[in-house]
Amino acid sequence: MLRERCQYLRNWFEREKLQGDFVISSGALTYADGTALPLVSGQYYRIIGSLLNDGVHKLGDAQDTLTDEPEFSGAVWSMAVPPVVVELAGEMADWETKYGGADSATMSPFTSESFGGYSYSKASAGAGGSGSQASVYDVYAARLAPWRKI
Repeated sequence: MLRERCQYLRNWFEREKLQGDFVISSGALTYADGTALPLVSGQYYRIIGSLLNDGVHKLGDAQDTLTDEPEFSGAVWSMAVPPVVVELAGEMADWETKYGGADSATMSPFTSESFGGYSYSKASAGAGGSGSQASVYDVYAARLAPWRKI
């Protein structure tokens, strides 16, 4: 979830890029020589170059388990994601669950309807209302803008 949001923002909130050889054993990420990485519990970090664990992870999160992996050469970026961005990512995930898919309970094939004195129109993406349903990024664009890198 957070990986997709950071990718959209083109902002990984990186603090330090650690490069070298790493090992993941019993769910713990260390340098290949066994030295601990300079990360604190609750901190987000990004693994690049791993065969099984590339992506954004949160240190100490019981739901975020790493797959054991023998030595790999790559990079680990320590991240300092603002709490408001994490909150927005959660809100966006909730929005996608509710409105995002064709199997959504609130999904309708129509962007507007009118019957019996009642009418509605859904938000649409694009200038002039192209007829397609607004995406989560259309809905949250203004709130994401302060962190988006061009």
